[in-house]
Amino acid sequence: MQSISPEIIFRGNDAWEKAIPRISKLIQSPLILGRSIHTQNLRDKLFRDLKNQNLNVNSDNLYFDCCFEDISRLKSIILENNNDAVIAAGGGKVLDSGKYLAESLDIPCITVPLSASTCAGWTALSNIYTKNGQFINDVTLRSCPNVLVYDHKFIQTAPSRTLASGIADALAKWYESSITSSTIDDGLVQQAIQISRVLRDQLLLQGEKAFQDPFENNSSWRNTIEACGLTAGLVGGIGGEKCRTAAAHAIHNAITQIITPNKFLHGEIVGVGLLLQLRLEEIKNNNKLADQSIKQLLKLMNQLNLPTTISELGINVFENQNLNKIADFTCRDKSEIHFLPFEINKQDIIELIVNFEQQKIKI
Repeated sequence: MQSISPEIIFRGNDAWEKAIPRISKLIQSPLILGRSIHTQNLRDKLFRDLKNQNLNVNSDNLYFDCCFEDISRLKSIILENNNDAVIAAGGGKVLDSGKYLAESLDIPCITVPLSASTCAGWTALSNIYTKNGQFINDVTLRSCPNVLVYDHKFIQTAPSRTLASGIADALAKWYESSITSSTIDDGLVQQAIQISRVLRDQLLLQGEKAFQDPFENNSSWRNTIEACGLTAGLVGGIGGEKCRTAAAHAIHNAITQIITPNKFLHGEIVGVGLLLQLRLEEIKNNNKLADQSIKQLLKLMNQLNLPTTISELGINVFENQNLNKIADFTCRDKSEIHFLPFEINKQDIIELIVNFEQQKIKI
């Protein structure tokens, strides 16, 4: 079974208003799920609009990341309220939590992304973390959300940092799937990889323009936010599990094991992992184009104010056994690192990161 896309997508300016009649026919008693205090006003709008449709609406927020503690608590609240749907309005952790909750309770899920930082509003996948933000595992869901509402006016209110993060995460679609799945003899997988290549090219050409001018009348901004929130999800939908993540996400998952005072966004960490993956390809797989790709990415990442080393994520890999922790988790059994078409061991990761952080490699 392959879940390719949400049942219906509303996109563009006023997408939420256009979606209300459809939502009102689908559900009667939704729980609106959110998290950030900075987006509370948008969730209040959703609440009021649905109340005006005579729906019995409740709302609640995550306390942590998409973690079992929050999911268990919210599951009890939904059952107590007799909610018949989850409307997840927020970033990736909120969207993943809403999808997981809805599937667990066999009720519809409506995703309303409030930034372009992720394609989680599209996918049939939830990333599970500890309440401290440490990655545990991915959970494949039976279906994509029933309704995805991608309202440009909502996205426009998000900090520019979230767009930069979304660009880094979406770029990884090409760099990871092209190396893990390029030899798979499956038409849909090959089509997904080619879509991810077009996605990469579009982001490299228009990403900086979108970041500098986040307005609806800027076609680069419109194209970029939809590339991050919609097209990136489509790649995973068409490619399915064969369109694998690889080292960039494996390193992301490992870096989250180090708890720091500063919270970094998913794509910000993935971007660092992407640079490390490309250097790994050059060293271990004799990829002659990797150095050129690194320079190309670094130029864009600097324009987007994205971190480009682990130290810029607030982590000193040379203290508290951090280097060993990252290498161990990166190379654990069932890690995405093993989807690479060449062998990787812990020592490879240690040497890679040491050289990278000491800037002995030319980037």
